[in-house]
Amino acid sequence: MSSDQADTLRQLAGTVNVTRRDVNLYAGRISSRQDIRVISVTSGKGGVGKSNVVVNLAVSLANQGKKVLVIDADLGVGNIDILLGLRPVFTMNHVLSGEKSLNEIIISAAGGIKVVPAGLGVQEYTSLGTPERLKLLDELDRLEEDFDVFIIDTEAGISENVTYFNVAAREILVVVTPEPTSITDVYALIKLLSTRYGERHFKVLVNMARDQKDAVGVYDKLYNVADRFLDVSMDFMGCILRDDLVGEAVRRQKPVCQLYPNGKASRCYTALARRIMASGCDNRLKGNIQFLSRKNFPSTAGLECI
Repeated sequence: MSSDQADTLRQLAGTVNVTRRDVNLYAGRISSRQDIRVISVTSGKGGVGKSNVVVNLAVSLANQGKKVLVIDADLGVGNIDILLGLRPVFTMNHVLSGEKSLNEIIISAAGGIKVVPAGLGVQEYTSLGTPERLKLLDELDRLEEDFDVFIIDTEAGISENVTYFNVAAREILVVVTPEPTSITDVYALIKLLSTRYGERHFKVLVNMARDQKDAVGVYDKLYNVADRFLDVSMDFMGCILRDDLVGEAVRRQKPVCQLYPNGKASRCYTALARRIMASGCDNRLKGNIQFLSRKNFPSTAGLECI
């Protein structure tokens, strides 16, 4: 982002009557660096292990030499700090209230990653206004030289905060499980982001899969309904296998890929991190329509995680 754009953001952040058009000017523009990855991780419903995916993907990327910042954007009941056993003194609430800068609340966590903790139980920020949203964009812009990857953990569902962070990110990773309700809710989220906000590109990760065949089956179900009704493209990013060690790691408040690096899920996360980086930085302008075509989809061959 240029200095002129940053000045504009600061001016807009102090303006009450900012239109949706003003916000859309900066869709997908959290950072102007062409090599930085800005990935939102999202899901249609709770209980699919999304935050666990965020934590372990971040640690796996750090293990591969990347400087990673995790942004807990579940501003009402964020739990990234809980999963990592952190005790933050300051949170995103202090940034939104103007008490602290984003840089001042960043804390170090397991595996060499950095975390922006969300607030807890503060209803005021569960639905951000335009000035707060633009303020966050401005704050993130100041940090871009310090990191290779921003990973944004959105809340579950289709609230305005969820859609905002997904639109602001360059890449959207949707987490789905084999449960029929999860598939239905992820489709609803993709449909909303596509039809209302012009999002056309999605990465799909199947969590808690029994095996690779199970994961491909979930992806195919999601693809088939999207192919029929939506103009979107989806990249299959593989799966995270169901692993009892994940539950043990959660209880110990440590990333599973740090506690049990040779476990099934940990090996999946290592493969996912490599796949994310190999896919290249997504610099396509958001809003460009790409019609679904099976030939444009990556083959599911070679996506085994162990």
